[in-house]
Amino acid sequence: MDRTLAVDGRVGRPGRIVTARRLLDERGVLAGLVIVALTFGALIGPQFFAAANLELMARQTAIVCVAALGMTMVIVSGGIDLSVGSIVALSTVVTALLLGRDGSAAGALVAALGAVAAGALCGALNGVLITQLRVVPFIVTLGTMLLVRGAAKGMSGERRLEAPATWLNDLLRTAQGGHGVLLPSGIWLTAALAVAVAFTLQYTRFGRHLFAVGSSERTARLCGVRITRTKIAVYTAAGALAALAGVLMFSKLSVGDPTVANGLELDVIAAVIIGGGSLLGGRGSIVGTIAGAAIMAIIQIGCSQQGLPNWVQQIVTGAIIVFAVALDRWRSKTLS
Repeated sequence: MDRTLAVDGRVGRPGRIVTARRLLDERGVLAGLVIVALTFGALIGPQFFAAANLELMARQTAIVCVAALGMTMVIVSGGIDLSVGSIVALSTVVTALLLGRDGSAAGALVAALGAVAAGALCGALNGVLITQLRVVPFIVTLGTMLLVRGAAKGMSGERRLEAPATWLNDLLRTAQGGHGVLLPSGIWLTAALAVAVAFTLQYTRFGRHLFAVGSSERTARLCGVRITRTKIAVYTAAGALAALAGVLMFSKLSVGDPTVANGLELDVIAAVIIGGGSLLGGRGSIVGTIAGAAIMAIIQIGCSQQGLPNWVQQIVTGAIIVFAVALDRWRSKTLS
């Protein structure tokens, strides 16, 4: 019998602990999102909930959210990817380089696809190194984080790359300017990707294999799951999604910048853990991840609009990451 179901069936303390843990997962993070938003609303005033400001927060959330979708799958499988920020930077550079050759609408599509392909290649490299060298993902992706960042700087000549304006620049442009329906098209793309990843995790064999590998790799192997293929596939998908986040970043900046997204991987990992994911693997939620990404964006924008200096924002973000890891450890103990 499933341990969670057995514990839930009891009347005593273990049942209350599991109930509390569940409240701290999807429903808990949604409640936390509301509390954080109301707190900044009270500090800043009604203008914090103005349509333009809400759209700003949604656009800020989209970049972290797209990268966090891939990170959710990786963490569910029991891995981690520290190269996300570097892949985002590489993606902006590749997009700018390809647009420099052809700034037409078709050229913009090729540039975006080229950036995603570059990110997928980086992710595949992570997966191959992890499975073939049998080194823990933290160490491998720490190395590729520097490798990919160096490649981005080398390809760009360590400078920002200008690119001609195309429809890519409108992906996160405000809908009030006539781009997108009610919301920028990049946000609709993010929502569609979230639905696709959620469906993959919940209703496909690949998703079930990710949860199985994250819960117990040894048991999953005995059950016939192809561990190597699954890990390479999930890191490739995560790399592609990080690169797509880079395309959205390019839309925001309109340049290829090899120094951008430095430290973004921490925001992405925090969003997943706050949303109910576990660094030990076997647990994760797309709804929770989206809410976690929104919390990170609201805090950053709220601190900025409150006039707090950048160092205060960094302290708050660091505290959130520490809280997220502590919360993950507490949730893991309630299941042991």
